[in-house]
Amino acid sequence: MPATLETAPPALLRFPVAEGLELRLRPGLDIASRAGFDALCSDNPDLRIERRSNGELSVDMPTKGFTGLQNALLATLLGNWTLRNGEGFSCDSSMGFTLPDGSVLSPDAAWVRKSALESLTEAQKDDFLPVVPEFVVEIRSKSDRLSSLREKMEDWRENGVSLGILLDPSSKTVEIYRPGVPATILENPDVFDCSPELPGFVLDVRAIFEL
Repeated sequence: MPATLETAPPALLRFPVAEGLELRLRPGLDIASRAGFDALCSDNPDLRIERRSNGELSVDMPTKGFTGLQNALLATLLGNWTLRNGEGFSCDSSMGFTLPDGSVLSPDAAWVRKSALESLTEAQKDDFLPVVPEFVVEIRSKSDRLSSLREKMEDWRENGVSLGILLDPSSKTVEIYRPGVPATILENPDVFDCSPELPGFVLDVRAIFEL
C-alpha cells in the first residue's frame, strides 16, 4: 500500500501502513541484504513483511474480521490431514520461506515434506526456512488485490511449489496452480481434492467460504 513519509527522529523513519500501525525503517538499511531484511522484520514485529525477488516489499497488517477465522479453519483442516499422513509438517501464515529466487514469502498455509528439512542446519531452522513447500494456499481478503495475489501464486509456482491454490471467498472461486500448465479456476466448488500432491487431502472449500 502507498506510504507517506512522516516526520520522524533521525534514527528511525516511520511510514503509515494503517490506522495505528506504521512501518519503522532504519536510515541506510540495505533491505536487499539478508541481514537488512531480518532487521526490518525484527523492527516491525506486528507486521507481516514479504520481499519479492526484485526487492519489492509487501507489508500486511494483522488479519481483519472473518479472514482470520478462515485462516484458522484452513490451518486446522490441513493440520488434521498432516497428522494422519505423517510425512511432513503443516505451516500457518506466520511462516516465512526463503525461495531460490531470493524472495521471502509467507503463505496463509503450507505443507512441507520432512525430507526437505533433513539437511537444514540449526541456524537455518531458526531462520526463514530455505526450502520450497510442496503445497501452499492463499486466501484473498477484501483488501487484497487479485492481481497481486496472482503474481504471488506465480512466484510460488516458478520457485518449485508442486500445488498452489488461491481461495477467493468473495467470488467463491478456487484457482489452481501446478507446474507446466496454465492456472485453472473452479466456480463455487464444495471441496477440492489436493491429490496427487497431498494424497487423501480433500479441502472443505465450502466450510471456508461460508464463514
